[in-house]
Amino acid sequence: MKTKLLLSVIFILFVNTSCKEKQEAEYYLFQKGKASWYGPGFHGRKTASGEKFNSDSLTAAHRTLDFGTIVRVTNIENNKFVEVRINDRGPVSKKRIIDLSGAAADSLGIKKKGVGRVTLEIKKTNIHINNEH
Repeated sequence: MKTKLLLSVIFILFVNTSCKEKQEAEYYLFQKGKASWYGPGFHGRKTASGEKFNSDSLTAAHRTLDFGTIVRVTNIENNKFVEVRINDRGPVSKKRIIDLSGAAADSLGIKKKGVGRVTLEIKKTNIHINNEH
């Protein structure tokens, strides 16, 4: 009986240790800076990736990340975050690191202000950086 109990405890400790090792950070901090948003005037126009821009979708423009890269954008002021898919190039302003769709900006709480301080994180398994630009 003691042997079974000891083996059970060892098994539980092994499983818990294995699970903790797999729970490492899922995202990689990529950039910190200012985000802006673009929307009504661009709605329906072609993006740099070739798809039509939809201000109601969770997408964004970035200068170097590959199209299709999923980025978690976090508003530093209120800790709200949203995942967006990169499908365009920008922002034009060198003072900003990402241009968000209207829906993404709204979910972060920066739509009314127009600009917000954010962090960009990408999944460790999905790092795509285009160094040509």
